[in-house]
Amino acid sequence: MERKSFDLGDIVEMKKSHPCGTNAWKVIRMGMDIRMKCTGCGHSVLLPRSRFEKRMKRVLKAASKNEETENGA
Repeated sequence: MERKSFDLGDIVEMKKSHPCGTNAWKVIRMGMDIRMKCTGCGHSVLLPRSRFEKRMKRVLKAASKNEETENGA
């Protein structure tokens, strides 16, 4: 199975929508677990990487390199 590529700061689309009505999430932490924040209501969720990769559909908006350097990353 091919690994899905995503990066810190990307906006990703998940298979199921959040109860607030949106299914777009921003990746805010990466490691063994992925923390993502709902772009609709701001709710934060922590998922194991394997579960995140199964539930992610695609990257809606890739994080720009300028944004990462401004944030000190």
